[in-house]
Amino acid sequence: MTPLRRSLLAVLACCLLGGRHRAAPLPTVPYVDLARYAGTWHEVARLPNVFQASCACSHARYEPRPDGSLTVVNSCVTRRGRSRQVVGRAEPVPCSGNARLRVRFGGFAALVPVAREGNYWIIALDDDYQWAMVGTPDRRFLWILARDTCLPPEVYADLVQRAQCLGFDVDRLVTR
Repeated sequence: MTPLRRSLLAVLACCLLGGRHRAAPLPTVPYVDLARYAGTWHEVARLPNVFQASCACSHARYEPRPDGSLTVVNSCVTRRGRSRQVVGRAEPVPCSGNARLRVRFGGFAALVPVAREGNYWIIALDDDYQWAMVGTPDRRFLWILARDTCLPPEVYADLVQRAQCLGFDVDRLVTR
């Protein structure tokens, strides 16, 4: 069964079983090869958040570290046309198949506590690591990412539908 067909069946099952289930635990992919996940990811869409309020053309670069964690470099262009960058570190949560990460950034962001179960959950991932969907277990944050600056419309629509079935407020998505 193709990945697209498998995901369509999952969306259909989710929706038939009741649509949004905010109380249900957020599922993640079973395993993430962090070496394959490394590299640049472009933000295709996100739920609005305060730390990206003035950002456009956002992208993240993940660089493997010898200890198994990743250096995270998030970059964007502000509304005033200036480049902005923040550097952090992502550590895999034990026994999560690397699908849950604890991401911390420097500066004032370091004061924000990070839950033991992680704050970066990979909830969908292309078999070829060409797109990913990342969220938080409380469903307040969501990002749809791709290796390219855009996704085929059918893939994007499928990811939005999956996010909706998982309880994310997709009506608020901000697109590139």
